Amino acid sequence: MNSGEASAAIRFTDLTLCPGLVALGVAPFHHDQQRCLGVSAIARVAPRRPEPRPRSLWRQVAVPTEHGGWGLTLEPAVLGLLLSFSWAGVAIALAALLTFVLRTPVKVVLVDRRRGRAGDRTRMAARIATAEALILAGLIVFAVRSAGLAWVAFPTAALPLVAVELWFDARSRSRRLLPELAGACAMASVAASIVVAGGAAVGLAIAAWLLATARAIMSIAFVRTQIDRLHGRSRGWRTSDRFQAAGVAVGWLAVAADARLAAGAGAVSALGVVQLLWVRRQPPKASVLGATQMVLGLVVVVIAAAGAHVMS
Repeated sequence: MNSGEASAAIRFTDLTLCPGLVALGVAPFHHDQQRCLGVSAIARVAPRRPEPRPRSLWRQVAVPTEHGGWGLTLEPAVLGLLLSFSWAGVAIALAALLTFVLRTPVKVVLVDRRRGRAGDRTRMAARIATAEALILAGLIVFAVRSAGLAWVAFPTAALPLVAVELWFDARSRSRRLLPELAGACAMASVAASIVVAGGAAVGLAIAAWLLATARAIMSIAFVRTQIDRLHGRSRGWRTSDRFQAAGVAVGWLAVAADARLAAGAGAVSALGVVQLLWVRRQPPKASVLGATQMVLGLVVVVIAAAGAHVMS
């Protein structure tokens, strides 16, 4: 390649200036601009990252995207089982986890039908929801046959909260604060159901529901604030602070229902103080934040259950 061809090739790449090429005779010197075109920018061109693979249709309609929801479902189930274990309680815990998973295809069907769509996505979601609903019904039947109907009073009382969440789901607004709080408080009733199914007193069941609710509302507000700060959308931490205070109050209300959960209320209070301070620091990555919240939640659950057994 002669110098003219090299110069043309360099101009074609539209790269940065490199006066050194003039000395090599590769690029012509431009007296009017006192510069030349070069190829030094080639080394600075970052390789294009591969585009993320789209989620499969099955994952879109069957796998929950609310990663924090796993912890907020698991915590009340574990609390109930640690306070009053029974096989009926295990069935209720599995039913709670399945209900959380079932919400995803149900949400897809509700949104698509509201928008007048009925494609492959809707049909697959409907089939998955039907299969999961049948399994859920089997678990409920097992729990009723094993422990009677007394435990059903708690999920029944939580139905208005479930209705609020589904109303927002159908309008693709499930990420707002109100539906997240409503869904978490409804799921907290699982702790009460498991406690009653295990033969424990109603007072302890109500206290377990309140304690799980306290933990849920504190976590949701704190995580939402931290995520907003990560994305530069934060307006401060007042909302998180208010819910930490509210959670502490609800936690001690649980002690009024049953004093055996005093250790749990103390753990909730300590966590509230930690999160009051933590929210004012640089937020960690979302994955670290989620994992930390799950660990802290389970620690609160274990302390609450251990304290209850010690005081029994």
